[in-house]
Amino acid sequence: MKPIDYDQTVYLPLSTDALIEQRVALLVGRAQRRQLWLMFLDAAHVQLPLLIPVGEIPVAPSAEDLPRWAVLIENAAEAAQAASVVVVLERYAPEHLTDADRSWARQIRDGCGMAEVPLRAIVLSHRRGARLLAPDDYA
Repeated sequence: MKPIDYDQTVYLPLSTDALIEQRVALLVGRAQRRQLWLMFLDAAHVQLPLLIPVGEIPVAPSAEDLPRWAVLIENAAEAAQAASVVVVLERYAPEHLTDADRSWARQIRDGCGMAEVPLRAIVLSHRRGARLLAPDDYA
């Protein structure tokens, strides 16, 4: 699948989970390495032209890192003038969640809460594609 460029997305709001999952599949695709991606949406749910990869993340997050993630999310969302954020957890493994994946999802959720940046979705990029995580998946 060829990624779509920003000019093609300007008028396409990501108003459903399925559309978000599809966009992540197009932009990030199947996992290649362990990293996070931050994708930002405006108030109309349109993707903003900023997609930030955060590489070399550990297998599981550390509780001490939570304030650092909150600051990163807050600063990036402010710079993008974003209304919400979509976070992609990329790791080359099967699509089922591990305990480490659940820890990452909780830390992402908590970091967005600390930053007061609405979390629109968490998507898992795995070795076969992308999967949107429901809050129950990592509660």
